[in-house]
Amino acid sequence: MRPISFVALVCLSLGAYAAQAEAPARADAPPPPPMSANDAIDEPQVTITKHAEQTVEEYRVGGKLYMIKITPKVGPPYYLVDDLGDGKFSRQERLDSGLRVPRWVIKRF
Repeated sequence: MRPISFVALVCLSLGAYAAQAEAPARADAPPPPPMSANDAIDEPQVTITKHAEQTVEEYRVGGKLYMIKITPKVGPPYYLVDDLGDGKFSRQERLDSGLRVPRWVIKRF
């Protein structure tokens, strides 16, 4: 019984140690370099506009609009996607294309 209580005490103390907040950043550490307009940004920029009947989210990369998500007050959201990059948007009910890649078991470990 004694080893079980010791193991439980160690697990609880490790959990408390892991839950401690991270140490604050050092004051003498240099700040990150500022980003210039020429730096490439890989993350999409999202613009959210709320209207009375719907919410519109516009997704851009490099300033080019490639997807719009429209969430109506009633009903499921749908997407307008520019698949070819020509500025013509096609409506999709969901982003899942339905394409299922075949998977085979090569070796089991």
